Amino acid sequence: MAKIIETIDVDVPVSVAYNQWTQFESFPEFLDEVVSLVQVTDTLTRWKVKVAGAEREFDAEITEQHPDERVAWTSTGGETAHAGAVTFHKLTDSSSRVTVQLDWDPDGLLESLGAAVGAGSHAVKKDLKNFKEFIESRGAETGAWRGDVDA
Repeated sequence: MAKIIETIDVDVPVSVAYNQWTQFESFPEFLDEVVSLVQVTDTLTRWKVKVAGAEREFDAEITEQHPDERVAWTSTGGETAHAGAVTFHKLTDSSSRVTVQLDWDPDGLLESLGAAVGAGSHAVKKDLKNFKEFIESRGAETGAWRGDVDA
């Protein structure tokens, strides 16, 4: 299983970063590999992604969600097996740190090779940079869901 941990500091309050991250359907605006994402229920999301030139679909279940702290998930079916968490840390009243931890099973030779040379880490780092640009340019979240989900 490939493991990725990447972090970025954003110049918005932790609540703004967290609130934007809970707007899952906005992910295609800043996550390059996400083609579409539909929030089916408070805890179930349906993803369509493009990885290494191949389009894949899967569902993911939110397993833990605590406002301004953490969102964790695991895939529940489909063509991509992975789990992850995003944590949010207050740095100052106007800045925060966002950390993504992702564990995934590469599928096939191309993805295995990509994982071995760090392509996944590069992609997550780029997506976090895109998130930073997206949220800082707006200065405010596009919405929020502040419900609590326990594993």
